[in-house]
Amino acid sequence: MKKLIRKVINPFLPSYEVVCTNYQLIPGMPVNKNQSRHSFGKGASQEAAAFYSKVISSDLTKMMAPVEIELTKRGKTIQQAKFGPVENFKRAA
Repeated sequence: MKKLIRKVINPFLPSYEVVCTNYQLIPGMPVNKNQSRHSFGKGASQEAAAFYSKVISSDLTKMMAPVEIELTKRGKTIQQAKFGPVENFKRAA
């Protein structure tokens, strides 16, 4: 019975994404912005939150500064982390 209910409800659950944006600055050149998206299925909130926290706690992410990481639900940002002067580069990009 529970499997039947899950099959009926699953199409109406939101989808999740983790978006990582790296900003690169080369003197004399415009600011370059690279985005990578990691999509998760409908109703996969636990997997998306676990991946988001894993990316934030990674030492490599902190060394790649400036970087901005967002956890989105249905296209709206629900959690966000910034490493480095992201706001300055957002205006320039």
